[in-house]
Amino acid sequence: MSEKKAVHVIISGRVQGVFFRMETRRAAERFGINGWVRNRQDGTVEAVFEAESEKVDQMIDWCRTGPPMASVSDVKVDSIDFTGEDKGFLIRP
Repeated sequence: MSEKKAVHVIISGRVQGVFFRMETRRAAERFGINGWVRNRQDGTVEAVFEAESEKVDQMIDWCRTGPPMASVSDVKVDSIDFTGEDKGFLIRP
């Protein structure tokens, strides 16, 4: 059985107004990630990803590029406790 992992991610750059949240949800569903994504008032995008370790790593790698219209300048990743509370992947307001 693969080890479970959870991370809190802040993505910086041109990441709002470029469908980043919608495409993050699509990628998360494709990779089998639970969690959420939302825009922050400071212009960054914030997300939590929970899944098997290798799937979370794939999702983080995806965030380093994002959707075609995005221009990612930084991805800050912090490990957090895996809770298993999130089922599916949501776009939060």
